[in-house]
Parts: sequence; C-alpha cells; structure tokens
Amino acid sequence: MLTVVVRVWMPDRPGALGQVASRIGAVRGDVLGIEILEQGAGRAIDELTVQLPDPALIPLLTAEIDAVDGVSVENIREVDHERSDANLAALAVAAGLAECPADRRLAALCTGVQRIVEADWVVAVRDGDVVSQLGDVPDIAWLSAFLAGSGHLDGADERSTGGRQRTTPYERPSDLVWANLLETGLTVAAGRTGRPIHERERVRISLLARLADALL
Repeated sequence: MLTVVVRVWMPDRPGALGQVASRIGAVRGDVLGIEILEQGAGRAIDELTVQLPDPALIPLLTAEIDAVDGVSVENIREVDHERSDANLAALAVAAGLAECPADRRLAALCTGVQRIVEADWVVAVRDGDVVSQLGDVPDIAWLSAFLAGSGHLDGADERSTGGRQRTTPYERPSDLVWANLLETGLTVAAGRTGRPIHERERVRISLLARLADALL
C-alpha cells in the first residue's frame, strides 16, 4: 500500500469535494484525511491524504480528479503513513519541543519546521547572523534583506509574521515561509522547491513559533 497527499484546486461549491472523493474511490483509493489549506474568490485548495493499493495508479488518479469540472491537481507526493495527518504531526513536534532540554530546543524547532513544511532548508537568524540551520540555505545577506523588507506584510496572527504569498499552481518554482519570535529576537525561515506554501501551513508555523518563543 502507498500513502500519498493529493493537493487539488477546486471550486468552493457544495458537492465538489464529494465528486473528487468519488473519483478517488473509482481507482480503488481510500481517503484517509482532508485538510483545507486556503479558501477565497470562489476557490479552495485542499490536501487529501489517500491510500492506494499500487503506485502505478497515480497517473490514473490524477486523470480522474482532473476530469471533475473546475478541479485541477497541483501535485501528488508520497508520504510516510505516520505523516498522513498534518495536524497530529505538528502537535508531535510541539510536544517534542516542550520535552527536550532547553539548549536543544532551537535545533528541535528547526527540525520540526523542516518536517511540517517538508522544506528543503530551514534557518534561524538573529540580527543577520545564523544561529541554526538545516539544508542548503540561500545567501544570508539576501535572505536577511528579504525578511527585513517583508516586515510590513500582515502575519498569520497578530503576534508573528507568517509571510503570506498568494499564488496559483505552477506560478513559481519555490516558496518561503517565516515567523518572528518576538521575545527571543529570532526569525525562523524555511523554503521548498516545486510547491507553493499555503495559508494553513503558514498559520501552523506561526503558532509553533509562538510556542517556541515562550519556551526559548
């Protein structure tokens, strides 16, 4: 069995999700979970966690979902079965952050952000200096300038900046999310290639950063 996450764009209308679920069932897929990432302007971006009996069914699954009027598949990716529920995964990261020794919490935060966002890289900076990092981080001078210049953007909540960047499928090859830890003066940023980061993911990182800020 294979567990995949299907990210779809669909009309925000009654019955659309049911039509998609029916198409998934037609290829012997089992829907394990549904998460609404973003809604607005009559559209919704949803992630459906699906279990398939055979990886060879992925192209057929894509074609079946794309056949629903107004629906398009942004991407399909394989995930570990334990990662199938994004909210539980985020809660597990938060619990681990609270339980680990204080001197390891920043590293745990970066690892957790990487896991939740499925990021290519994560970095924590303070006053332009790297405090912790994972992966191939972009040029720090450029990144610091970008974050400083984005301080005017509305955050995911009133306490931290989630870095909202609305997009459409295939609009750009990479995306970035960040959060300011106001008490510690840290900014944690993460990026990934190939898939835009949507509102729900930004809110999740913003809330995790608030918890980390209190613990650090």
